Parts: sequence; structure tokens; C-alpha cells
Amino acid sequence: MTALTDTPVVPLRRNRDFLALWIGAGLTSLGGTVATVGFPMLLVFAGRSTVAAGWTGFAGLLPMLLVQLPAGVMVDRWDRRRTMIWCNVTALAAVGAVGVAVALGALWLPLLMAAAFVEGTAAIVYRLAERAAVSNVVPAPQLSSAMSQNEARTRAAGLVGQPLSSSLFVLLRAAPFLFAALSHLLALGSLLFVRGSFQQERASTARNLRRDLTEGISWVLHQRFLRSALGLVAVTNILFQILSLALLVMVRDAGSSPAVIGVIGAVSGICGVIGALAGSAVNRRLDLVTVLVSVLIAWAVLMFLISLGPPIPLLALLFASTTMLGALLNVVAGTYQLSITPDALQGRVGSVAGLLGSGANSLGALGAGFLLAAVPTAAAVAGISGVMLALAVAAVLSPAVRSARASRGGPDDDRG
Repeated sequence: MTALTDTPVVPLRRNRDFLALWIGAGLTSLGGTVATVGFPMLLVFAGRSTVAAGWTGFAGLLPMLLVQLPAGVMVDRWDRRRTMIWCNVTALAAVGAVGVAVALGALWLPLLMAAAFVEGTAAIVYRLAERAAVSNVVPAPQLSSAMSQNEARTRAAGLVGQPLSSSLFVLLRAAPFLFAALSHLLALGSLLFVRGSFQQERASTARNLRRDLTEGISWVLHQRFLRSALGLVAVTNILFQILSLALLVMVRDAGSSPAVIGVIGAVSGICGVIGALAGSAVNRRLDLVTVLVSVLIAWAVLMFLISLGPPIPLLALLFASTTMLGALLNVVAGTYQLSITPDALQGRVGSVAGLLGSGANSLGALGAGFLLAAVPTAAAVAGISGVMLALAVAAVLSPAVRSARASRGGPDDDRG
């Protein structure tokens, strides 16, 4: 139940709080993307080793493992609006420091690593707080539409952020980081226009990190369908790490230019936006179980077709289709998670879901390299297609999945 159940429903385009929150999160995401793309470019084009670029990338991804769970506690304990404000201030200082240093001709690896880590940490906390706040600024009937627009916004920020970062870098090497700092400053301003509360009233209790973490983890683990779905998603994310690397190899082996990867990325980004915008309509017509199983089967078919080595235009279309389905599933699954989670647990449940669903991505990327070095690319992609099909079968046969359909999308707590 949300805090806005009895509030008259107005269109989202006239919901001032939602629009301010939506714009601020979009600016934050855009700035983060521009900075993230800029870090490795800065090192590679400055003549530094790829190892240095790898260390910076590692520092930026490390918060996904180290920060995610405590970040969920922060979001549930602290005022969410103030938390998001401090995230923008912190990220602004981090990327701004890099921009100033580069403009002055300094390039210090420890500073880049620290900035990447701080920006990545701020992004995680901000994302959890913004996601948890949505159900407090949007009435329950519009939650699916809001999630659809949020997913489309995030996909669009990624689509625009990558070429924007490289274009700014060509003009001035410090420009991507100065632009990211400006984005965080504007996002900070947008939060000041939100009048409503970002959370429901909370009881005042003594803070205990271990207890709070345990409470969030326990709640997720006792939701039979949610924990099963997260397990399936975790495996699919690993498979997509393999597919993404395989795509690079296939383009290279076809004798195509590296620029083709950029084109495929752009097409995938556009399809991701389309999938996100379609998510709300699909959510009104189909239950989550149907969507989950259908997407798993469709992914398996698309991966198999990719393994056949189609011409580059068709390859791009097939890969973009997997992205579109992923965005659609994110909307439907995200709406389900928000709707069944108590407001006081939103941050922690979101952090646990993020850790379980994406925490193994780094291992997937590492394993992808070894797999593609050991077996032909086509065989590897066909293999992950088979694994994806097995996941679809497992979902159909899973008692937890069947129980979720029987409960008509409500909480499925195995504690009774």
C-alpha cells in the first residue's frame, strides 16, 4: 500500500513531484554515463596502459559489491530527499575534481580511481533512494506507468551519454567530467522542486546495521517467487556478459569496423527505450510469470539465431531485440517488487535484489573471456542459448513460480 492510495489521480505529466524526480534522476544518470565512459578514454588516449584503464573500471564497479547492501539500509534509515541531495553533491565534487585536474594538465591514477569509486557509490545510493521514493510521489494505479517512464529515461541516458562523452572528449579532454559535474548540479536543483515526502512516517528505533541488513535479506529470502526470479535473473545477466563479448568477436571476425559496435549499441539503446515504454501496457495485460517465461524463451531463440552468424544488419537487430525484451522485463518486474515491498524496506529490498541479480556480473565478464578463448564463438553462443532455454523450463516447472501465479501477483511469503 502506498501513501497516495486516497489521493486524486492526475496524469503523470502534471505530477510536479514525479516530473522533478524524473528529470533529476535522468540528469544524474546522464552525468554518470558521461563520466564512466570518459574515464577509460582519458587514460587510453593519454598513452597510459590498458591495465590503468582496467583499474579505473574496477574501482567504478566495486561499489556494486561493497556498497549495495549498506546503501539499502541508508535509504531506509535516512531522509531519502536529503540522501539524494548529498549523493549529487558528492558525485559533483568527485567528477568536478577530475575535470579541474585534467584541465590543469594533471592525470593522477589514484584520483581517477577514487573519483570512479565515489561516483559509483553515489550512483547506487541515489538509484535506490529514487526507486524507493517513486511509490510515495505516484499513486498506486500509475506505478507501472511511472516505472516504464523511469526505465525509458535510464535507457535514453545510456544511449545519449556514450556518444556525448566521446564528442565532448574530442573538444576538450576535461569536458566529459565538467559536463557530468554540471549534470549533478542541475539534478540537485530539481530535487528542490519536490514538495511531497519521499517516504512514509517511520517509527524511531535504535540503529543496528547488522539487524537492518538481516531484516532486508530475510524478507527477500522468504518471498518464494521473488527469490526464485532473482536467481533466474542472476544467471541471465551472466549469460548476457558472454553474449556481449561474443558480439565483439563476431563483428571483428566478420571484418567489420569497430564503429559497427557503436551502431549496434545505438540501435540497442533505441530498442531499449521502446521496450521500456511498452512495459506499462504489457504489465496491464499480462502477469509477471507469463512475461518472465515468455522473455526467457524469446531470449533463447534470439541467442540461437545469433549463434548462426547472420549478416551484420540482422545481427544488430537480433541483439537489439534482446535489449528491448530486457527493458520490458525490468519494468514489469520492478513494478511487482515495488508494489509488494513495505515502504520501510524499499531501500534494503532493492539493494538485496540488485546484489543478487547483478552482483555476479564481474564474474560473468571474466568467465566470458575464458569461455570464448576455449571454444568457437558460435558454439559458445549456442551453448548459452541452451542454458537460457533450460532456465525457461525451470521457471515453468518451479513450484515458487506457480504459487506466484496462484497468488495473483501478491506477496508470496513462505512464512505463512
